[in-house]
Amino acid sequence: MTPPQPPPVRPLTRPRRLAAGDRVAVVAPCGPVAECRLQAGLDVLRGWDLEPVLTPHLLDEHPEFGYLAGTDTDRARDLQDAWCDPAVAAVFCARGGYGSQRMVDLLDWDAIRAAGPKVFLGFSDVTALHEAFAVRAGLATLHGPMVAGTDLAKQTRSQDQLRATLFAPETVRTIEGGRTLVPGRAAGVTFGGCLPLLAAELCTPHARPSARGGLLCLEDVGEEPYRIDRALTHLLRSGLLDGVAGIVLGSWAECGPYAEVRAVLLDRLGGLGVPVVEELGFGHCEGALTVPLGIPAVLDADRGTLTCEVPALR
Repeated sequence: MTPPQPPPVRPLTRPRRLAAGDRVAVVAPCGPVAECRLQAGLDVLRGWDLEPVLTPHLLDEHPEFGYLAGTDTDRARDLQDAWCDPAVAAVFCARGGYGSQRMVDLLDWDAIRAAGPKVFLGFSDVTALHEAFAVRAGLATLHGPMVAGTDLAKQTRSQDQLRATLFAPETVRTIEGGRTLVPGRAAGVTFGGCLPLLAAELCTPHARPSARGGLLCLEDVGEEPYRIDRALTHLLRSGLLDGVAGIVLGSWAECGPYAEVRAVLLDRLGGLGVPVVEELGFGHCEGALTVPLGIPAVLDADRGTLTCEVPALR
């Protein structure tokens, strides 16, 4: 007997778009935050007529592990309280680093679901939270620049595209500029993020059972080609990529010569028989773009574009 197939990746609940005067909570679920970089990002948000709300433990450092922004409990409490505050319209991550996997199981997902959809923004290590919001709460999120990152403070392309996504998402439904790795066209629901986080999330309570019917977005930073190979091979062997509709690749900063990285990507992903676009301009690259996750979209690898079928936010 043929075993039943897992359910396909489905569109998720979209939060409302932002408006002038909205309160935006800034959290640090991962690594410690540099105050000077934070202030630069806060200035950008204030320039957009948003009101940043600094959570209590935003600038903490863990007493033993300097790579964490405070204790797991405090980081989880900040995110939980911000999400459940009806006066807060969005929750923005200050930075990535490492640590979201240590605190994600401390969140009350029943309370998060009850609080309803809000804009959630971040990338890198925040990938574990993107997956949790998708699987545990059914909520669409934004993979994009963080408040204490250099892109939000200094890169006009990142600022302009993120601002449009937040306030007028119907104006930025197409992301372009990618290149064809494997030709073709496919429709599906976007999901994904930073490759090693997706691999590490397998077999956890927040892992999706399958990528069937989905458009998988992948990027990475600071990993040698063999480590990228290992993570992709892990995804393949796990069966996660069975039935994936298409793959959208972002940046691979500091991962060695791109020709070597590209060869690994083509070797590991080319055999899936689905369209693959490369270098679409999201992730750990200069001027990184925002990619909505949990949204139905069309990937045109021949043209190097990803087009959302609906705006990222309502």
